[in-house]
Amino acid sequence: MRLTSPRLRAVLLAAASLGLVAAVLPPPQPLGIGDRLFPELGNPGYDVLTYDLSFAYRDNRTPLDAVTVIEARTDRPLDRVNLDFTHGTVASAQVNGAPARFEAAGEDLVLTPARPLPAHSRLHITVRHTSDPRGRGDGGWVPTRDGLAMANQADAAHRVFPCNDHPADKALFTFRITAPNGTTAVANGLPVAPPRRSGVAVTTWTYRTAHPMATELAQVSIGDSAVVRRTGPHGLPLRDVVPAADRERLEPWLRKTPEQMRWLEERLGRYPFETYGVLVAHATTGFELETQTLSLFERGLFTGASYPAWYVESVMVHELAHQWFGDSVTPRTWSDLWLNEGHATWYEALYADGLGKYSLERRMREAYQRSDQWRAAGGPPAAPKGPEPGKKISLFRPVVYDGSALVLYALRQEIGAPAFERVQRRWVTEYADSVAGTEEFVRLASEEAGRDLTAWLRPWLYGTTTPPMPGHPEWSAPKSV
Repeated sequence: MRLTSPRLRAVLLAAASLGLVAAVLPPPQPLGIGDRLFPELGNPGYDVLTYDLSFAYRDNRTPLDAVTVIEARTDRPLDRVNLDFTHGTVASAQVNGAPARFEAAGEDLVLTPARPLPAHSRLHITVRHTSDPRGRGDGGWVPTRDGLAMANQADAAHRVFPCNDHPADKALFTFRITAPNGTTAVANGLPVAPPRRSGVAVTTWTYRTAHPMATELAQVSIGDSAVVRRTGPHGLPLRDVVPAADRERLEPWLRKTPEQMRWLEERLGRYPFETYGVLVAHATTGFELETQTLSLFERGLFTGASYPAWYVESVMVHELAHQWFGDSVTPRTWSDLWLNEGHATWYEALYADGLGKYSLERRMREAYQRSDQWRAAGGPPAAPKGPEPGKKISLFRPVVYDGSALVLYALRQEIGAPAFERVQRRWVTEYADSVAGTEEFVRLASEEAGRDLTAWLRPWLYGTTTPPMPGHPEWSAPKSV
């Protein structure tokens, strides 16, 4: 309840009659949807349907000129619209075709439309801004030797474009990238039309996704690239993007994708998207990333001498498995990350087992021995600790990889391989193109097991110590100190 004096009430009524209600709103504040790990990520009050992103690239030292167009629907009345955005300068903003006031609040861009927005109404936003590729070490644009790529996981898409930067709000994407002639631009999805030259200096490429995507999975690559095309299972168009100078050198790795896809389809069902490919970036990131339909890999993974071939292949399968787990079925919250990384690690380990190089049982036994230490360092699989200050990538600790794959191994031991395989297939089928979390997984696993697994799974998912492994009473987990 807010009380006002008669005089102030009269001022407010007069302001409303003149369309000046925004002048009496409280100062803008950063908002969020209350994610346990990233409480100010995402924004309440609306659902994004589509993003249309335009980028004009010159070089890695110059901010890109950009336009972000968002189509959304409100789910409540809104006086303001918060977007996640930082690392760029805003020139103008419009809401439903009318100029809107824009202000920064923390890492939010706060728009005040000319008129309040009713619930369940159309929301059309246009923001003209820059997008700064100059690295700050916290994600977003990744400078490469010959251009740029994106690495937005977990909370860095808003360092590239204004958005509702939480995986719970998936949307369709269109990308329009203008770059100097002689470079190649690619993005998630498929080309809408052939590249279009504008005069003698630049070319524009346009791509569109056929399936909704989380902002953290967006990918744009610009550089001196070769685009290598081939056909996958069921006639699926495959497209790899690699440094032009490495085209022949990388071919022995690139041609493995169709068979890896067949291997996964045998276990999970049909690949969920319109295309797939490997994006090889001449950069040092310390990770590979499952950006939707076009997974990002460091060049050094394929060209260095540090990794045996079986390991490189299993990492390729890990990112490909993410297209089902994490991309098509996206986590409801960041605490559900174990569903992404645990499953991708599971299929990575199963593939390595099939190559005869590193048996699944040995890997899981070794994970069991380390599990308590991982839980102490990073939290339990379904309630991980947040990232260390200034080190967002530290969220991705061993407990969300092998520690979470260990949960899946325990589940298979408990309910049997046939029921476990039904769980996997149902998960990626029933929740395709949507979001789901730990609660849904426990419910689905219980249905396939024919009994309520809630009490049995809880210590595996949330416990500070690792439960006994079904079928392996001899396994022990040294306790953390």
